[in-house]
Amino acid sequence: MKKLVTISREYGSGGRGIGKILAEKLGVPLYDKEILDMAVEQSGLSREVIENAELRAKSSFSYSLSSAMSFGEGYVGDNVSLNEKLFITQVEVINQIASLGEGVIVGRCADYILRDVPGVTNIFIHAEQEDRIKRAIEEYGADPAKAKHIVATYDKARANYYNYHTCQKWGEYSNYNLSINSSYITEEEAANLIASYIETRTYK
Repeated sequence: MKKLVTISREYGSGGRGIGKILAEKLGVPLYDKEILDMAVEQSGLSREVIENAELRAKSSFSYSLSSAMSFGEGYVGDNVSLNEKLFITQVEVINQIASLGEGVIVGRCADYILRDVPGVTNIFIHAEQEDRIKRAIEEYGADPAKAKHIVATYDKARANYYNYHTCQKWGEYSNYNLSINSSYITEEEAANLIASYIETRTYK
């Protein structure tokens, strides 16, 4: 059994919480905000810039344009845009984590970055919209009047970011080993389901 897992998730689906419980069950490190810390150290860029990299992709056109630029506001030198530098750093960090052989990695296009690493288990967590809005309000502190918009904005940004950098479609079932609708089970039950899958799946 290889304990290297990636978790992609819709905003408000509880993917981060499921990843945390899963890491505890497997006895491996969780890499979520830790990826940001490693990227800050390696890139020399501010944490705020790196943390908001994904959200800048809420407009697919403007993100594609700024990523293609090697001059102006998004320019960081060596003919590399800020968006591209951030993604390259992210790739390096996630590959470093994978070289350790185990861990639960949340988000950051990890399923695509590790696509050629044997034995990685890629998970996608989604949920019904009303449940995601409820979680955004109750757990993330979102303004109830803006929660629906916030959920949609984050999902759009994640999709645009992923689609641009991977040339794959975010949420497409063929990118993952297992997809779970968290509206119908608890985070604990979802983590148990993933752990069971990891233990019993065939590794090729």
